[in-house]
Amino acid sequence: MDNGTRWVGIDLHRRRSFVTAISQEGEVSLRRRITNDPEAFLELLGDPEGTHVALEATYGWEWLADLLEDAGYELHLAHPLRTRAIAAARVKTDAVDATTLAQLLRAGLLPEAYIAPRELRDVRELLRHRVTLVAMRSAIKNRVHAILARHGVIHQHSDLFGKAGRQFLATVPLRPAPRQRLDSLLALLEDFDREIDAAAKDIDRQAQADPRVALLCQIHGIGRYTAMLIIAEIGDVRRFPTPRHLCAWAGLTPTVRSSDGKARLGNISRQGSSILRWAVVEAATHAATRGGPLREQFERIAKRRGRKIARVAVARQILTLCYYGLRDGEIRYLKASRPGEPHESLGDPASAESASALDRAPGPGTQTCARSGELVPMSGLPR
Repeated sequence: MDNGTRWVGIDLHRRRSFVTAISQEGEVSLRRRITNDPEAFLELLGDPEGTHVALEATYGWEWLADLLEDAGYELHLAHPLRTRAIAAARVKTDAVDATTLAQLLRAGLLPEAYIAPRELRDVRELLRHRVTLVAMRSAIKNRVHAILARHGVIHQHSDLFGKAGRQFLATVPLRPAPRQRLDSLLALLEDFDREIDAAAKDIDRQAQADPRVALLCQIHGIGRYTAMLIIAEIGDVRRFPTPRHLCAWAGLTPTVRSSDGKARLGNISRQGSSILRWAVVEAATHAATRGGPLREQFERIAKRRGRKIARVAVARQILTLCYYGLRDGEIRYLKASRPGEPHESLGDPASAESASALDRAPGPGTQTCARSGELVPMSGLPR
């Protein structure tokens, strides 16, 4: 170990942060509060040689992680929940938190979180951006329905926001005040449609260039957007030894309370990536309406435990299949479709035939994904 080795803990906040450095002898050599300025951080930390930095995965950690990695520092991202479990203290200050991170890193006891590559984080943000835009657009559509309901307007359009439906909304007779609000909502819908289409084109371009997307689309309930989201949220699948570890990381495994030889299983933990958990549950919801082994599993569990538990169990099975597909480059649990069989639709959010609520119908030039077939018995895989 070099004489210049030191361990640094940073308690990061939105505007100011606290930095503590511990020398090789275990003595505190630096303890200071600074503003969140890149130059101030680099000047304070000095030479990156032999400097190990612990940073908690808190709100807005990405910019500092990129700064330190580009400068050559050895960065360790601390898992907030596990760090709190190991080093809970009655006195909690910024100085104590920064010192705790540095001490845990020095002792080799720091529970670390996965630092996704910058390119992968950009893909995640793109997909989450589209999910957010779609949710906001849905909220605006609900406001439109509310205005019509309050004024007793009944329409006969199967798609109120299609071409004919929007012509109806533009000419429906209303008093000036609600008319103004409705026009404002329709203008916002056009803006959201434009931004969602732009994000969709970018996602489509990346999906067509990634062979893993077509691989995951073999699973009922998964279309290209869901597949892209699963790939981006998981990152390097090899960091999970087994599919059970992946399901636990996604918060889809039950909590356990065990004492004196008695164990009790509770609800799922709901820890980890909430958007990944939501995506696979959406896929499971759709898979339960289609034929195949996933629907059989859903119906079998639903008879005994109810539909909610069955939906989570199918979501866990879907994530398990995704694990093997991403790790092995194939899903041997599934038998490929026979030649001449129709392909599975990637779906549309407003259609009952959608792959999931995340996915749209394929555009021109988009390759469709083969639908899943029967189960192929294989040892080591859960049924």
